[in-house]
Amino acid sequence: MMDMELKPKNILIIIIIIALAYLMIKPGADYERIEIAGSTSVQPVAEELAAEYMKKHPDVKINVQGGGSGMGVRTVQQGIVDIGTSSKALKPEEKDDLQEYVIGKDGIVIAVNNQNPVDDLTVDQLRDIFSGKITNWKEVGGPDAEIHVIVREEGSGTRSSFKSLVMKDEKIRSDAIVQGSTESVKQAIKSDPYAIGFVSMAHMSSDVKALEVNGVTPSETTIADGSYPLVVPFEFLTKGEPRGVVKDFIKWVFSPEGQAIVRSQKVVPAIANVSDDT
Repeated sequence: MMDMELKPKNILIIIIIIALAYLMIKPGADYERIEIAGSTSVQPVAEELAAEYMKKHPDVKINVQGGGSGMGVRTVQQGIVDIGTSSKALKPEEKDDLQEYVIGKDGIVIAVNNQNPVDDLTVDQLRDIFSGKITNWKEVGGPDAEIHVIVREEGSGTRSSFKSLVMKDEKIRSDAIVQGSTESVKQAIKSDPYAIGFVSMAHMSSDVKALEVNGVTPSETTIADGSYPLVVPFEFLTKGEPRGVVKDFIKWVFSPEGQAIVRSQKVVPAIANVSDDT
């Protein structure tokens, strides 16, 4: 079963949310609408982009929902939303007439509790920890305590990218604690001194500690130049070529103004040399 496979009830939830968003519009209002759903990692930057675009285009209403990258792929393929969002590159068999727009790049940050003395792990060590070959922090220079592995759910683009970049052919340990969003992973690590997990760099805060990977600190510079080993795309997806207001919105996202908003959300912009005060 592929990571992007979704239960029908999850798609039904997205449909209900979209229907409710329509009902909230004042009767007789003449709006053009854009429906966006998918990656919870991409969701905050998509919401900021939508809010700024709507300020400049009061006749346009943009509804942004999460649900995971798998949800983004499936709902845009089925025509339920205009734009799906993904925090993983699509496999050839997933594309199915989809157009991909990389709006920026993000890093997968390996996060631990602030009390954890470990500062750096290699990709090989991460693979051994998340597969269950390494189970105690003392094996990687930490305290004599069991490692508690926190992961995202199947269908998460961050999880899919982590598996591709780190796990290779190894499986994530079956007793890993599963969380349904990037924020919930971070909160679980914050409350557990022996936890480790992976989160989007765009969601990082001082609540948890970011580890170096292979001796490289995750930052805008190391993500942009490719020296940090865990880099993922933030993608907008459309079914076929976008038209009308959807096309105009995506074009604006790639403008200096749109890309400055991407950067303001701690995502490395797709267009180089975009300043925050553009």
